[in-house]
Amino acid sequence: MAAYMITSTLRRVLLVAKHASFQSRCCVASSRVQYSTVYDSNEKTFDKILIANRGEIACRVMKTCKKMGIKTVAVHSDVDASAVHVKMADEAVCVGPAPTNKSYLNMDAIMDAIRKTGSQAVHPGYGFLSENKEFAKRLAAEDVVFIGPDTHAIHAMGDKIESKLLAKAANVNVIPGFDGVVENVEDAVKIAGDIGYPVMIKASAGGGGKGMRIAWNDDETREGFRLSSQEAASSFGDDRLLIEKFVDNPRHIEIQVLADKHGNALWLNERECSIQRRNQKVVEEAPSTFLDPETRRAMGEQAVQLAKAVHYSSAGTVEFLVDSNKNFYFLEMNTRLQVEHPITECITGLDLVQQMIRVAKGFPLLHKQEDIPINGWAIESRVYAEDPYKSFGLPSIGRLSQYQEPINLPKVRVDSGIQEGSDISIYYDPMISKLVTYGATRAEALQRMEAALDNYVIRGVTHNIPLLREIITHPRFISGDITTNFLPEEYPEGFKGHQLTSEGRRELVATAAALYVSAQLRSQRFLGNLRVSTTPQEQRQWELCVELEKGSHTVAVSRSGSTFTVEVDGVTVEVSGEWNLASALLPVTINRTPRVLQCLSRDAGGDITLQYLGTQFKVRVLSQLVSTLSAHMPEKVPEDTSSILRSPMPGSVVAVSVKPGDVVAEGQEICVIEAMKMQNSLIAAKAAKVKSVHCKAGETVGEGDLLVQLE
Repeated sequence: MAAYMITSTLRRVLLVAKHASFQSRCCVASSRVQYSTVYDSNEKTFDKILIANRGEIACRVMKTCKKMGIKTVAVHSDVDASAVHVKMADEAVCVGPAPTNKSYLNMDAIMDAIRKTGSQAVHPGYGFLSENKEFAKRLAAEDVVFIGPDTHAIHAMGDKIESKLLAKAANVNVIPGFDGVVENVEDAVKIAGDIGYPVMIKASAGGGGKGMRIAWNDDETREGFRLSSQEAASSFGDDRLLIEKFVDNPRHIEIQVLADKHGNALWLNERECSIQRRNQKVVEEAPSTFLDPETRRAMGEQAVQLAKAVHYSSAGTVEFLVDSNKNFYFLEMNTRLQVEHPITECITGLDLVQQMIRVAKGFPLLHKQEDIPINGWAIESRVYAEDPYKSFGLPSIGRLSQYQEPINLPKVRVDSGIQEGSDISIYYDPMISKLVTYGATRAEALQRMEAALDNYVIRGVTHNIPLLREIITHPRFISGDITTNFLPEEYPEGFKGHQLTSEGRRELVATAAALYVSAQLRSQRFLGNLRVSTTPQEQRQWELCVELEKGSHTVAVSRSGSTFTVEVDGVTVEVSGEWNLASALLPVTINRTPRVLQCLSRDAGGDITLQYLGTQFKVRVLSQLVSTLSAHMPEKVPEDTSSILRSPMPGSVVAVSVKPGDVVAEGQEICVIEAMKMQNSLIAAKAAKVKSVHCKAGETVGEGDLLVQLE
């Protein structure tokens, strides 16, 4: 029996092999320029690096370290003990319990892990301690190299107030606003009035969209100050805020910079990051459709000016807001590796993690500005465990019961730190992966992204693939006519999923009918033979009723081999495929058009859930007799949601603003829920009296939990 056992060492080796193919297939040289990363085995950097992070970014850093022959150390919380990044590393150290302030932000525990493992350097990834100057100081005090900029640059650019003053001094365009710290709520209202609405309230030490609010009047300024200061304190331990003019209808375009310790600095082109929700990026691309060569160069040169002004050395990102006239304004500088760095790697051929490690060791940059190409087009979709139907994405938790990345497709890259069986928990960011596609042209990259999203299998948690697919196929996005207001402008009533056309409806009905018949035929056979030997021959024609979105369709189905001809509303639809009912994917050809659907569930009663064009649709397929009888079944009365307030997401209760007997107005705040360090104010749907309160500050609640009941 021992011969069939897989040891823990072998399991780790197998997992590393699975995740070792980092050299992205999307980083392809064009016929005109050949440019790609070279890993020089003779160039000595570090023997061992500790990655002070988790998830996909920890895995991403480890892949490059292995290419460079560097051993890696993972740190993890107790709930992450079996995480992918832990298994990928050569060594792993537990640094505390699940809450981030007790583990991944626990500097004492991480410093102990560094000493215990003899790590020579630390890569912080992004988030957590990546822009914490105190952590960098503590590393320097123990002669451990921080793979990032020095503490002066972290402090200067990490403080939005100071960074704005430095940007002005470096002749970088800045947004008009108040350059000091906002002291209190009334001070915020006065400053906002002086600047002129709309204004942006944001955390001085913040990033990643946390601690940011747009205010259009005094009341919104008061609420924004309160919520932003609370988020800032929770996320960064610093509740200082600044206020500046909000540029209406802007694009968010950032410049990747790379600098060494010898005074050399490069700009590695731009990334378009305008598709956002709650100031957090959803879809990014490189290059931008909007920039001309002159504007690109001007933005790149100003980004380099700023980097040199603070003696920056590492990879960093200078973010700009760009208006419709191509005027651009400094927003902030992130002194770390960005989430969206893979798309820059695709169009330049550079491995940014390798560059950061080389610079940290003291090597000069190998390239000049004229060496940096734009080869092709890359697009990144952030795949989250989120419900896109709630505010474009409120966090979801659960276990990945089935997980299959579309890495079998050409020029597709998936940066992830999870696997089938992984848990998406309340404690950490709900990102599942970064899905990247590359093409010689933007149209090619978009086409590959569409295919990759259709072939991405995620079961067990709610995810945002429906939203991602609708974005990348939206005519306005395809044309490149986007701003940071894209989502609220295109979906003013919220995201509703893919809206079926008449043709799409027929395709879905026909496919559901064909799938139902295939399942019926399979159930009649055993070991290749019909279960009932007296049956003269297999049935080849069926009359069915298909219910979809409160509509009912009578369909006629006929079969010839693996092809079904389905008549829907007088229109003939031909559907063919392998009909492998055990497969997570359902590739079919509908009227000669290839499609990839997913059958998420089906039961003996004819209820089928299909993922079609990214969106889940519930379909019921019944025989004519059953359809007639089902009309007599009573329907479930939906719950009156105007009188109750349920938690829209899992999280913790920060504050409860009412008690039984209080009278609330429509739109009045009832409570505040914090999820993934973002605070969400929940309001009353109508004017009413509070009947009962079922939560209190500090409690953890699940999605759908009853919070407050109104009379």
